[in-house]
Amino acid sequence: MHPNIRRIAAFFTAHVDGLLFGAILLLTGTGLIVLYSAANGTFARVSSQLGNVMVAFTVMWAFANIPPHYLMRLAVPVYLIGLMLLVGVALFGEVVNGARRWLHVGVTRIQPSELMRIAVPLMLAWYFDRYESALRLRNFVFAALLLIVPVGLIVRQPDLGTAVLIFASGGYVLFLAGLSWRVIVGMIVAGGASLPLLWSVLHDYQRQRILTLIDPTQDPLGTGYHTIQSTIAVGSGGLFGKGWLNGTQTHLDFIPERTTDFIFAVFSEEFGLVGNSILLFLFLLVIARGMVITANAPTLFSRLLAGAITLTFFTYAFVNMGMVSGILPVVGVPLPLISYGGTSLVTICLGFGILMSIQTHRKLVQT
Repeated sequence: MHPNIRRIAAFFTAHVDGLLFGAILLLTGTGLIVLYSAANGTFARVSSQLGNVMVAFTVMWAFANIPPHYLMRLAVPVYLIGLMLLVGVALFGEVVNGARRWLHVGVTRIQPSELMRIAVPLMLAWYFDRYESALRLRNFVFAALLLIVPVGLIVRQPDLGTAVLIFASGGYVLFLAGLSWRVIVGMIVAGGASLPLLWSVLHDYQRQRILTLIDPTQDPLGTGYHTIQSTIAVGSGGLFGKGWLNGTQTHLDFIPERTTDFIFAVFSEEFGLVGNSILLFLFLLVIARGMVITANAPTLFSRLLAGAITLTFFTYAFVNMGMVSGILPVVGVPLPLISYGGTSLVTICLGFGILMSIQTHRKLVQT
């Protein structure tokens, strides 16, 4: 290989974790294959998603080259900017389909809640790293407030799916920082006791989602339609599936939102239990690699951030597959790296870029 080509290749791969990137590449490639079938064999959606993948991989590479100590400096300003944008959404946001989630900024519009998926764990990891030598219960209380404020603003939009993911990412940081099991159990008990109060403040459509989870057949052509059709598709795949492009639930238009939130139903019908097992293996490979990076992280900040990113990715996958399989309510969470969509894909790959940065800059920190 020519020396110049070798130097260029070394420049682009120096901070890329090969195992993690390989698993991500296989998952995104699988997503494009399934998307082609879900879009009824048309290339328009696939080419659009391919553009999203290129942007997301560029963002991942860029963040992989940013040392973790620079990310620490960004934690507070990014969190405060995200918080101000959420307040701006509450005051001036655009209402789309009954939800106020978008904010016009100049010539475009943004969804600030997506920024908080990274900003919240970044801020909490910075906060705990700052007080690492003398962590007290009051530090966990203040950290919980840093988490509850943006989650409350997002719930108010309403956007329950994103709020759950952000709450989970912050909760993982609290857990990894050493929150006492007694406190965790107490919070679970208190949460269970407050369910009647929480039920009273839920929106009507949110209550209906929970009731539909219990018995989707009570409204089979309305709120229960998504769950019924997706579970039929998952079950009809059998052991080996019906084959690529041969899913009847998919191509007879029974599966709703089949290119986004319910793309797992398409995959299950066409590739069956064997295909699902391979897909789960790839997800577990990504999660396992993320946890290895977490365990080897040299600082508390990088360890908490890597753990939160990895476990949030697990939550993404678990919630979507549970939703499609009928064991969780429909909350509008896409299947990471598989579902069509640019914003979610870029956010996820940004997190993977941070994971790669933590891994590849680890030796520099230790020396």
